Amino acid sequence: MGHNYAKPLTAELRMTRVLARLPEDWNISIERIPGEPWRVSMQPPGHAGYCSAPHAELVDALEEAWRAVR
Repeated sequence: MGHNYAKPLTAELRMTRVLARLPEDWNISIERIPGEPWRVSMQPPGHAGYCSAPHAELVDALEEAWRAVR
């Protein structure tokens, strides 16, 4: 009996997926001070923006911000 298990996404695939879903008219800012974690802020037109918590991985900050404002 076969099983269909999804393969976990790599950080690169997760990044590609999030970036492909971002509309062109959204304001997006990616910040990292040397020695500090990543932060991402996003703001769709006509809506309140969101700034992610600090994350060691950029993709985690992008996903958090995208989920908060979509």
